[in-house]
Amino acid sequence: MTLKKPTIDDVADRAGVARTTVSRVLNGGPNVREEVRQRVLKAVEALNYRVNPQARSLAGGGSRILTLVFASDLESEPNSFYASALELGALRGCLALGYQLLTHHVPQQSPDRRGQILDLIGSHKCQGMILTPPFADDVVLIEEVRRLGCRVVTISPGGAGRDVADGVGIDDEAGGYDIARHLLTLGHRRFAYIGGIEGHLSAARRQDGLSRALREAGLDPDSVELLRGDFTFRSGGILTAQLLDAPCPPTALVCANDDMAAGALSIAHGRGLDVPGDLSITGFDDTPVSAIIWPPLTTVHQPLKEMAHDAVAALVERLSGAAGGLGWHFHNLPHAVVVRESTGSPRPKPA
Repeated sequence: MTLKKPTIDDVADRAGVARTTVSRVLNGGPNVREEVRQRVLKAVEALNYRVNPQARSLAGGGSRILTLVFASDLESEPNSFYASALELGALRGCLALGYQLLTHHVPQQSPDRRGQILDLIGSHKCQGMILTPPFADDVVLIEEVRRLGCRVVTISPGGAGRDVADGVGIDDEAGGYDIARHLLTLGHRRFAYIGGIEGHLSAARRQDGLSRALREAGLDPDSVELLRGDFTFRSGGILTAQLLDAPCPPTALVCANDDMAAGALSIAHGRGLDVPGDLSITGFDDTPVSAIIWPPLTTVHQPLKEMAHDAVAALVERLSGAAGGLGWHFHNLPHAVVVRESTGSPRPKPA
């Protein structure tokens, strides 16, 4: 009787960690606590787990190129740090695992956006592809990429993308809920939300979290002013000006990313408003800009570089056969509300 060889999932179960964490430990990746690293190594030893070097090196040949695809809008400035942080994390993962990284920006509103992405597979002979929102939830695109023999991993899928491919991200709904709870605790009752581009489901999930927190507080989520931005500084400013011109402007403005929150802050300063006395503003992502603007921005931290690193690790697991024929997995990384000076209790109305 032949004993079944242990798999990477067996190691993960024994160590009580995610598969991508095992992969990072085995490949010398960053962002692993020493206690976790030792736990994984003990599980590897106890199970006598061995990576198949032949499979790992993909002896059948291949380009060893992975492609990271971003959505872009040629009419507006990019959400630069979000993209650069993901690119840096993916690059670190590729360097550790012996792959090359190709990054490509595709206009999300282009009629031939899927064709542009699919062309990358043939022209660059990439073996694996990492899709960011909103492409991370385009099921038709994911299936077409696979049909061409390319593996797929998604970053921050917010809907159907989780059901058809491996994914990495945070719990966006919980992030929106936590930032709303922070504002409710401060005493805010009039909210507005500036969301993201259409089809960006992870940003929509942040709005869902906000709505859940308001319902629990006995407030009507439908009373929240909802505006759609495009994740840029400019859109945050334009939409904030609209909100402030309303007869009853909000005391708390929740933005789906830091760039739009910075734009909102700029408009508030230009109107002579006190932040946070007249208006509390929050962002999402915890990018460097959130800490250097004034006042520093309360935001939700998501580990962008680690997300991209883990996406690469998950992709290489599929390519090497280490993941086997198991179903799709979503690696949920922790988030945290980072409280800074842009939020506070609303100023009492004059008697």
